[in-house]
Amino acid sequence: MRLKQKVEYIISKLEALYPETEIPLDHENNFTFLVAVMLSAQSTDKKVNEITPKLFSEANTPKKMAKLDVEHIQELIREIGLAPTKARNIKKTSKMITENHGGKVPDTFEELEKLPGVGHKTASVIMSQAFGKPAFPVDTHIHRLAHRWKLSSGKNVQQTERDLKRKFNEELWNKLHLQMIFYGREYCQARKKKCTCDICKTVA
Repeated sequence: MRLKQKVEYIISKLEALYPETEIPLDHENNFTFLVAVMLSAQSTDKKVNEITPKLFSEANTPKKMAKLDVEHIQELIREIGLAPTKARNIKKTSKMITENHGGKVPDTFEELEKLPGVGHKTASVIMSQAFGKPAFPVDTHIHRLAHRWKLSSGKNVQQTERDLKRKFNEELWNKLHLQMIFYGREYCQARKKKCTCDICKTVA
């Protein structure tokens, strides 16, 4: 199958399965979304959604979060992996947003990636889903699918991101990355050494 046909097939298949792509992390505003994304690193969206209601009931703005003790934030998120580090980063990030950005989550990669605990992938998710700016966040699901579907042979997520951006039109990135995550979770899981899902059977 030629690349153009492969890309068209993948787009049509994912669009048929996931015409609507709701953000899987519960949030109230851009700040709570940022915190939820920070918490989701090395955790699951399900677990994050279980613990954030209590956290956000106490602090749903950077100003309120910055006033909480790190120890208290850690206690509220203790069931999440890397809770001590994440608690410190959430506190520092909240303080920086309050002091340097007027209490608003910044809307550029440069400023987002200056925040403690916010790497390129987290920044990409915020740019894409909070601000609607073209980005292609690559997580472990997307990295795996890109390899299985022979869209990338990148050894790391940075290379995979570059390869996917070259193969898919920019206006598709924001929705496509969620569609690929949903598909990876539902049909093309990591535990399958040789996957026989419809897309793998057709394009791999």
